[in-house]
Parts: sequence; C-alpha cells; structure tokens
Amino acid sequence: MKVKNPEQKETSKKELPKGITDACSVRVSGIKLPLDGNIAQLTKKAASLLHISPKEIREVKIHKRSLDARRKPELTYVVTADVILKNTPDGILTGRHNNIMSTPNEEYHFPVGGNDLLEERPVIVGSGPAGLFSGYLLALNGFRPIILERGEDALSRTQKVTAFWREGKLDTECNVQFGEGGAGTFSDGKLTTSVKDPGNRIKFIKETFVKFGAPEEILYDQKPHIGTDILTGILVRMRTAIEEMGGEYRFRSRLTDFETDGGALSCLIINDREKLPARVCILAPGHSARDTFSMLQRNRVPMEAKAFAAGIRIEHPQKMIDFAQYGREAGGILPPASYKLTHTCADGRGVYSFCMCPGGYVVNASSEEGCLTVNGMSYSGRNSANANSALIVTVSPADYIPFLESEEDSPLAGIAFQRTLEKHAFDAASGAVPQILFGDLKKGVRSTSWGNFTSCTKGRSAFCDFRTILPGFIRDDICSGIDAFGQKIAGFNRPDAIISALEARSSSPVRILRDENLVSSVDGLYPCGEGAGYAGGIISAAMDGMRCAEAISEKYLNLFPKVYKDDLL
Repeated sequence: MKVKNPEQKETSKKELPKGITDACSVRVSGIKLPLDGNIAQLTKKAASLLHISPKEIREVKIHKRSLDARRKPELTYVVTADVILKNTPDGILTGRHNNIMSTPNEEYHFPVGGNDLLEERPVIVGSGPAGLFSGYLLALNGFRPIILERGEDALSRTQKVTAFWREGKLDTECNVQFGEGGAGTFSDGKLTTSVKDPGNRIKFIKETFVKFGAPEEILYDQKPHIGTDILTGILVRMRTAIEEMGGEYRFRSRLTDFETDGGALSCLIINDREKLPARVCILAPGHSARDTFSMLQRNRVPMEAKAFAAGIRIEHPQKMIDFAQYGREAGGILPPASYKLTHTCADGRGVYSFCMCPGGYVVNASSEEGCLTVNGMSYSGRNSANANSALIVTVSPADYIPFLESEEDSPLAGIAFQRTLEKHAFDAASGAVPQILFGDLKKGVRSTSWGNFTSCTKGRSAFCDFRTILPGFIRDDICSGIDAFGQKIAGFNRPDAIISALEARSSSPVRILRDENLVSSVDGLYPCGEGAGYAGGIISAAMDGMRCAEAISEKYLNLFPKVYKDDLL
C-alpha cells in the first residue's frame, strides 16, 4: 500500500530549482535499481513512472538512495530522484501516484540585518564541527573570525595520535579528543542525524563537505560517511578557505579564563597569559574539555548535569555482519554492512548501539593521564576485518551520583563519574585498552586468548577482569542487550565477541545553559555544539554551529567587507 506523501503539493513556478525557468522539476520516489544501476537506467525508470519519453528529460539527480535488503540475498537500491523536464507537460502532477511531487526549494539562506556594531572580530573556541561551520559561515559573510584550538592542525595531530597508538605517549592537549576537527576526526565520519531541519542546514553541510573533497555519494546515501583519511584533507582545505576570507586559526591556544564588563564578555584569556579582546565568543569546546567546564563553574556560568551514556565497544567479524544483513558477502559495489540496535532491559534502562563502524577499528581515545576511554574509527575504505560499535547504557544523575564520593550537587557530577570509570579502565590493564570475550564477561572471569577472530585495535590492548571497570548495573544491562541483539543478528551474542572498555564519551554529561537567542548568562558568550550539551554527532554539532553564526549575524553589523558574497551554496 502506498502512503500519501505529506509534502505533495501542486506545481509552482516559485518552487523550480535555481536557473530553471522553462522547465518543470519533479521528485520521484520509490525507483528500484540493481546494485550496479546507472544514470541511464534511472532516467528510463523515472520516465516510465511519469508516463513520458526519456527524451523529454533534461537531467536526473539522485536525491536519496537506500539499500533494500528485505529479500536477501537479492538486494536493490531504492532511489528518490529529482527529474528536470525539458518542458512543463500539462497535468504532470495530476492523476499520478503519490510518489511523485514537485521538487521543493531546499536552498539554505544565511540571515543578515543586525544593527549592533561589532568592532572586534568574533572568536570561536574549538574547531570541531560546531566551530568549523560557525567559522566558515562567519568568514563567508565577512566577519573574519578568530578560531582558537587547544590542539594542533589536522596533519600534525594525525602524527601525534599515530605515535600515541604506537608508543603510548599521550599529549593531553593534542589527541583523539583535541585538535583540528574535534573528536569526530578520529571516528567514522558518519553524517546521520535525527534532528529536524526546516532551514536546510544539513544539505548545506553536506554540499560544503563535497565542495572540499568528500565523495558526492554523501549527498544522497541513506547512511553517508566520509572516513578519517578523507576528513583530514577536508579540514585542511576548509581552514585554507576560511583564512583566505580573512579568518584566522590559532593552534595550541587553550581558553583558560575570560573577563566581563557589566555582565558582558570583554576579554578572553588564552594559555593563562594572553588577553584577547572579544565581545562575541562561540564556545564550542567539545565534550572532553573538562578543564573548560571547571573554569566556567568557577566563573558561575550556569550549567546543569545531564544524562549521558556509558558502556563498551564490541567487535564481530565484518563478514558475519554482512551475511546477517545481506545474506551474502559484501565487496565491490556492495558496502560493508552496518546495524542499529536498541533494547529495553528489565530495569527499564535502554541499551543501544552507537557510532557503528563497519570495517573499522577500536581506538584508544584517551585525553587525560591515568584515564582511559575508547572510540570507534573507520577509514573511507572501511576495509578492516571487523565491525565494531559502541553498546551503551543511558545513565542519569540519579544513577551516577551514588557512585561519587563528592560533587553530588555539582553540575560537573557526570564528569566526576566519567573520570571514576576511566581511572578504573586505565588501572585494569595498566594503560592498555582492557578487553574480554563476551562469554567470559557473562561468567565474570578474565579471558586468556582470542576465539575464532582477533581484535582490530589502534593502541595496545590486554585481557583483564571487567568486574573492576563497569558498575554492576551497566555490566548486567550490556550483557542483557547483547543477548537480545543475538535474536536480531545471528551470532551477535557469540561467546568470542570481543569487548573493549571504556566507552564513556559518546555525549557530554553537562549542559551550559543558554537563552532563546543562544546566549549564556554572560552576554556575548554563545555555548555551542556537543560539548555544550546541544548536539550529538558531526551533523547536529555543525547545525548548532550554524545556528550560532546566524544568531550573531542577526544581531551584529560587522565592520568588515563581505569577501565572497556570492559563494554561499
């Protein structure tokens, strides 16, 4: 049964794509293509659904593409395409199926019109997705932002992180969490989000990534990803563009304090010594900037503890996941299979997969001495032997405060809980990534050898006793979830599935409060992104950065000329 598309509406000349004046553009969904389908086949099928000749079509563009595995191992792509016709046939949208509609206008528009003078350049703290896209928009519109990053540039950072994985020497200012691109640089580069987007920011973000080197497929794939290796080059090229438009990057520049005048921001203190005049600051420090949160608390900036999640990473052979999801082995034009799983445990807590990395690696993602946390990462080829994913349990302040010796009433209580768990993880394996097989985790014994496959890990790892790492309620819920997931993916709960600890940085445990104008209690300070508690991934963080840039443009009239006024996508 076909469901009526709520977006379907009558053709309007105002809705035609930019530059199209004598043609009609329609969006056609539900087009099935073989895995090796091409644009000629897509054009022919679209024409058939529209009851016209392919010769009447000027151009076809893929809008969305998803893999249909319901009849595995027979797989097909389901495509939604924008079809630009040479002319506008009468009744093109009448008497048709519900999977045909006029193509909506999905252009992104950056607001202007602020009246308050902004004599100092706006400052952005953090160069992760939120800082990057707020900086890019402000630079495009002539604000010449200054971007402060406590870590190093992407290429130097990659060298530092690689050396850490190889030698174990941690740089607490430049690591998997800190440096150009933020924590998302050493992840899978996934570009998915459930955030609603009436302003078409997601399209702008993806188009910007493509403009600077990402594969075009991210514009339409259902589960788009970039990969750490490609993302590094994109960051460098975006930084160069921002600098060419008058922006400025300052690496090894950590925000250590700030000053106010009459309740408004007046100055930022960098590295405990340099004073940088600033009336406007987008604060996008990332979820691991614990010293920044302590500084804000010292300055009485309102914050609150929030729920976050903690758990483990689990590895399986990628071929096992491929056969479970596809009924066949991946390879060639068929990408490594992924999954997304959720389960509600008997105690009411939810266990769910997060940041699933097909053909990926479990990485040591530590940023503090004596503490250990892990993450998942994939390169663009997603060609390691294993699939891995975080399996995490939601924990609220009521769950974690009983485990703390102090800070029970502090907005930073979640950070204290994270540190407690990460110290246990570090101590359990003397700084190596703690690992155990699932069967041994359930038995409460230490593993001594691999099963039928070995781990794909960046950084030293060692088997250890997990009873010293995870609180009982997290350990029990993780085991319950894995067994439940075994009912959905054959072999998921196999006894030799490899578990690594500790995954505790999936989201920020603190929220920096802000008003409807996105400003904190300090006038001019804009808390932003995942670290501030308003996002949960590359796309949502970038969107929040864009919102903050928009808020600044709506309020302030900058005194600098607009550099590339026609360059907005």
